[in-house]
Amino acid sequence: MNRSSEPIIIVGAGHSGGRAALALREQGYQGALLLIGDEPQLPYERPPLSKQVLLGSCEAGQCAIGTAGLFQEQEIRLLSGVRVERIRRESSSIVLDDGVVLAYSKLLLATGGRARTVTVRGAGLAGVHYLRTMEDALQLKARLLPQQRVVVVGGGFIGLEVAASARILGCEVTVLEAGERLAARALPPQLSDKLLQLHRARGVDVRLGSQITAFDGATAVTAVELEGGHSVPCDVIVVGVGIVPNAELAAEAGLAVGNGIRVDRRLQTSDERIYAVGDVCEFPNPLSGDMVRMETWRNAEEQGKHAARTLLGHDEHFAGLPWFWSDQFDYSLQIAGEPHMATRCVERPLADEGLLIFFLNEQRQLLAACGWGRGNSIAKDIKIAEMLIKARRTIAPEVLADPGANLKSLLKGGSDA
Repeated sequence: MNRSSEPIIIVGAGHSGGRAALALREQGYQGALLLIGDEPQLPYERPPLSKQVLLGSCEAGQCAIGTAGLFQEQEIRLLSGVRVERIRRESSSIVLDDGVVLAYSKLLLATGGRARTVTVRGAGLAGVHYLRTMEDALQLKARLLPQQRVVVVGGGFIGLEVAASARILGCEVTVLEAGERLAARALPPQLSDKLLQLHRARGVDVRLGSQITAFDGATAVTAVELEGGHSVPCDVIVVGVGIVPNAELAAEAGLAVGNGIRVDRRLQTSDERIYAVGDVCEFPNPLSGDMVRMETWRNAEEQGKHAARTLLGHDEHFAGLPWFWSDQFDYSLQIAGEPHMATRCVERPLADEGLLIFFLNEQRQLLAACGWGRGNSIAKDIKIAEMLIKARRTIAPEVLADPGANLKSLLKGGSDA
């Protein structure tokens, strides 16, 4: 391969950074390429951490995006276990934690995020776990033994996935959620109720409206204290209260930062040589135009590939449709689009207590859909809903509500008034 003297450097060797590096080669880039990550592993996908890795059905290496041989074959230089301390924009260079200075032709920031921590008394005791990295998952896996009393702080998706895995492994599990329903920021009330019913039916003690005040124990946790004087005995605590975007490196370099590193529709930062992708990236929502940050598998996958095209000079707007899924015991949920933009919603009941919810605007155009069902039963319907969202077709609400109506037929022809 022909090499330029200054490589494209990708800071962050997670899912999005790893995908961008491979996509650059797939799209014909032949220059020098450097991928830098602070974890020791190859780039890997994070969704299995709370499920397959904890359950022992997936080894750490099986989560990797590519093998060491693939990165070597593609001549992608990978620096693992290395931190970037500074970006020197004036000289188009970065400084590593050992003082080495590396120049770049273009820079892609895929620095991801870190687990949001709690600061209550006892937060530093042994037995308090977070789940963000492969190392976190392996440490937690060793603690999830039968009859262990596990308290999960936070009723969002990660916390609930961990709760389901721990219950399957035979642990006694309590979920403490400060809000009045589960995953309230992401789900409509109907699906929050489905989640609550499922977890309680499988033996998870879910307590809503629970405010923690402290973790008890001498050297290791023995209980969680709650407002009102109640306490929950435990052997293990898993805190799942979201992530903090790793935007400090960009902020210290003077790049525009909001709730993440701010980019335009091309994923370019306020510096024309620097781009950002993945969990750390705040970008214009392709549906609403609002600045958003998305912590999803698809966003990492699609932005990594899109950034590769942009780095190679293609002038394209990122138009990936928001989409998310979560596996909970033997059920799954999926969300596509932007429910908060809708003016009305329509429900379609499915077999096995499944449910589809469609979100429409005033013109009866589909803006979002979410579903709940056993196994992978809703995947096809959500995929069709995504195509309907992109088609901007007018759809009669009664058709969406009818379980006997064929969703795929709505893609054919004109409007369905």
